[in-house]
Amino acid sequence: MYHTSPEARIFQARRKIEIRTRASLNPEKRARPACRIGIMHEIPLARRQGGFTLIEIAMTLSIIGLLIGGVVKGQELISNARLKKIENISTNLNAAINAYQDRYAALPGDDSKVSTRFSMYVDGINDPLANDINGNGDGWIEGNWLGAANSETANLWKHLRAAGLIQGSGDDDTQPELAFGGNIGVRDGSLQINGRVVVFGMLDGLEAAILESRNDDGNPSRGRIQSDLSAPLMDGTDSSTAGSSYNGSSRYFVSIKI
Repeated sequence: MYHTSPEARIFQARRKIEIRTRASLNPEKRARPACRIGIMHEIPLARRQGGFTLIEIAMTLSIIGLLIGGVVKGQELISNARLKKIENISTNLNAAINAYQDRYAALPGDDSKVSTRFSMYVDGINDPLANDINGNGDGWIEGNWLGAANSETANLWKHLRAAGLIQGSGDDDTQPELAFGGNIGVRDGSLQINGRVVVFGMLDGLEAAILESRNDDGNPSRGRIQSDLSAPLMDGTDSSTAGSSYNGSSRYFVSIKI
């Protein structure tokens, strides 16, 4: 029979003690009990489901920021396009009125010889009464900016169309409209503005404020751009009710001197 020396037995005993000590200090290294098929790794998987990492949170916030920025930028582009359209309408109407005046030595709407100037009126089919189509020739475009029937502010659109300076037929006094606002009118004198103006109805307060700041002094009650909260005649006898600043939640009737 094989016999070990006392030293060897002591070494083996120490070795067993070391192995047991290490196992007690490192339970993860113990042999795991066998798991049934289908539930393998349930415990390690649960340990990994602790929450989002800082990188994931940062990426999410970045995406949200980009989406918000895109919406804001889109709104700015829409507002800028609307304001540019208003400015272009003012410029084009001023050019059409000046062209009519240069060509016929009279203002559209105020022209007292229209009934004999254009054949469509001479033949008596459209506006056969001279008083219905002619202005008084005093050098002013007068009347409510909304263009009451047969007024100079209404006939202005007929005269410009008869002359081919804007689109439409010479018997049509329909006022143009903004898709994002109200009617467009032209008259001489509005609020505290002396001279010819284009009136835009029902403009958004924020857009009216930007229009004002881009083209005037920022105050809706003075300067070449003046505004009102209601829908008065917008003639030279009215005073602005808008105060000294614009309210983004209100709509305004805006007069622009041309």
